[in-house]
Amino acid sequence: MSNPGLLYVTMEPRRHDEEFLNQFHEWYQNEHGPTRLRLPHIFPNGFRYRATDSLKPEFLAIYDVTEMRHLETPVYTQLRENRTKREGETIGQVDVDRRFFDLLGEQAKEGFTKIEDLSDREAEGQVLIAVEVEVKGGEQGEKEITKWYLEEHIPMLSKIPGWLRSRVCRTPSLIEGGDKVRIVTLHEYEKVNGLGGEEHKASMDTKWRTEVFDKWIAAKHRRTYELFYVFGPGPRELETLSKLPESKGFKWEDGKIETVPGKDTAAVNAYVYAKDGLTIRYRLEGNVSPKAPIVAFSNSLLTDYHMWDELVAILKAARPDLRILRYDTRGRHEIPLPPVPATLDMLADDLQTLLKGLRIEKLHALIGVSMGGATTLKFALKYPELVDRIVACDFNVASSDANTAAWKDRIVVAEKNIRDLAGVTVERWFHPHTMTEKPEIAKWMTDMVAGNNVEGFKYSCQALWGYNMREEMKGCKVNTLFVVGDGDGKGALVKAMEGFKANLGEKGAELKIVPNAGHLPMSEAASDFWEAINEFL
Repeated sequence: MSNPGLLYVTMEPRRHDEEFLNQFHEWYQNEHGPTRLRLPHIFPNGFRYRATDSLKPEFLAIYDVTEMRHLETPVYTQLRENRTKREGETIGQVDVDRRFFDLLGEQAKEGFTKIEDLSDREAEGQVLIAVEVEVKGGEQGEKEITKWYLEEHIPMLSKIPGWLRSRVCRTPSLIEGGDKVRIVTLHEYEKVNGLGGEEHKASMDTKWRTEVFDKWIAAKHRRTYELFYVFGPGPRELETLSKLPESKGFKWEDGKIETVPGKDTAAVNAYVYAKDGLTIRYRLEGNVSPKAPIVAFSNSLLTDYHMWDELVAILKAARPDLRILRYDTRGRHEIPLPPVPATLDMLADDLQTLLKGLRIEKLHALIGVSMGGATTLKFALKYPELVDRIVACDFNVASSDANTAAWKDRIVVAEKNIRDLAGVTVERWFHPHTMTEKPEIAKWMTDMVAGNNVEGFKYSCQALWGYNMREEMKGCKVNTLFVVGDGDGKGALVKAMEGFKANLGEKGAELKIVPNAGHLPMSEAASDFWEAINEFL
């Protein structure tokens, strides 16, 4: 193992027109930063700061590095060598100073919470003081300065109201070499703090400090910043994206990441990794404010997030205050190796991982159908602090032996020809009214089902085998609405949901029935489904 450290990057755009600054921030927050955080074994976090001292460079990014040796490996160096065209064009108009720091020591207040573990609401505006001193006296000077920081100066700073943490670093890093050594200290404070007060003044006026500066320090530079953005592995920046022209859209070669600019069309299609390495693809759109309430959708088995297209269009028009998150459930695409059968706990954990990757503190609502309905209830039971209300549709709270046998039969059909399974599945799902009066919707859904990964289906459908939430649901604390299509299972699921709705939590749940709809009422009759959930949302 090598020592931990930091990647410390200051940036000053050469252009300051609004269009370029929007391009700069959108690129950095949707492409550059998240790409690094998808390497958590190297970069566990990343932050952006803006100068508050009117000096240049204005922007600073800091990434913790688990072991500095990683910065010499191809995994990292190829990020810079294989820049996208957009990155090259953007960074070519920015003055960049990129530095490696070795971490020599740190001290933090009792109960200190790292920035990445705070919500954006809690973290925004934290103050950073960066102090850099040029060392005289070689290794002895390094030792004396570091000793003073750790034994006197930082303990005195810790008495300042609002102090959070101080870190002592060396640059250049030992992996770089070089003889012009500097010691850099990074001091973090709450937004409201006692900087400039009596405790701060006392820390700057001691005999030891005077001796250290006289004998071991050639020069001192001080910068002040405030935190304005915390990276996650999932791109989520819609605000600046909405201000860019259509020509500034971006798509990675593998198609897994795409940004769609525009005032009314801003969207990010991207992915995060689940705990077992599975790729969870998602789409984020709607209200561009990072503070907008968020509604998320959990799909039926054998579908992708486009199953919600018509409902989302209605939602965006009726509720422009909401941000919308859709994602593809485990089993839609590739599966992790070795393959493992899915469980409802695993599906709930996937959603929790996605929310964490997007730094979403709490959902306004979660809406799920079929397997997504069961996932929605499981999520509310397992992570009640992460969702305000749920809408669980066309699902059962427990599986049966007959259903498990049916899924096994469907796997056999899918392995022979998944399009055969698609045809009989959509006919089973959809109301006769949909099949006869809306054939284009039936075809659209059939094609969607036929596009599912066969191995993904084989292992994901096992989440619907042998589960039982009958007792667990009695402890539900989340406000809940149940919805079902009147023709789902020829009315059998209406009776089933009527039977268990009273058992949810202390007061039970209301059940809304969508007319002329089967198993996927939001796809078959989006307007009627919206009417059923509008007031609850």
